[in-house]
Amino acid sequence: MYSTPFSPAEARSARARVGLTTAQVAQSMTACGAPAQPGLVEAWEYGSHVPSEQQLFVLADVLWCSPTVLMGVEPRTLAEHRVARQLSTDRLAQLIGMDPDLYRAAEAAQRWSGDYRQTKMLVEALGLSLRKLIGVMGQVDELDGLLRSAIEGRWKAHVKPVTEITTLNKTRVGDALRTMHAEFAEFSERYMGHLVARNNDNRLKEVAAERSAYLRRLVDHFWDLIGEAGEVPPFNTVGR
Repeated sequence: MYSTPFSPAEARSARARVGLTTAQVAQSMTACGAPAQPGLVEAWEYGSHVPSEQQLFVLADVLWCSPTVLMGVEPRTLAEHRVARQLSTDRLAQLIGMDPDLYRAAEAAQRWSGDYRQTKMLVEALGLSLRKLIGVMGQVDELDGLLRSAIEGRWKAHVKPVTEITTLNKTRVGDALRTMHAEFAEFSERYMGHLVARNNDNRLKEVAAERSAYLRRLVDHFWDLIGEAGEVPPFNTVGR
């Protein structure tokens, strides 16, 4: 079950910055619709209890800080990015037009299966990009595997699965895969050329090293070729 990250030390520091007592924090939270007692606020600050998401949202408002400050970590998962935006699961599901149960399942599994429109709304609501969403959902390795298969074999066969992961325009994905396939083919041609010509081992090692470096940054290079569409919410993506 998901547990919201919470830093007692950051909570104490945030309260000190605004000059409130635990009693005043509790009183303000109660006035904001999240009843709390000074003892509960103290329990949060010393780590014996953790606030619920709703309590965290209200506490952040009372202490004039973002939920991320009280979380004590930069958002890493889909759930943490949602909490950082002070959105409940039901509210975010409503914003993106998805059944709340399906959205909660996506968070629990860390596996996004929304369609293009839902993905567009998700990245807008969370302030992410398509590139960042792939990383948040833990699909970088999967994308890397597809890209490797594409450059080593028939790139056209991989346009669809790459498009399904990224929700990018098929033409844009196809252009990137075609370019990468051609670039990778050059390594093989150069390597075989040196091998046939019986060039020295140092040159062969240089080409092999270039090939390895290319493979290590395969995903980054893909996003470089995709350009702006991978870096910002896809407002103007066409061809869908």
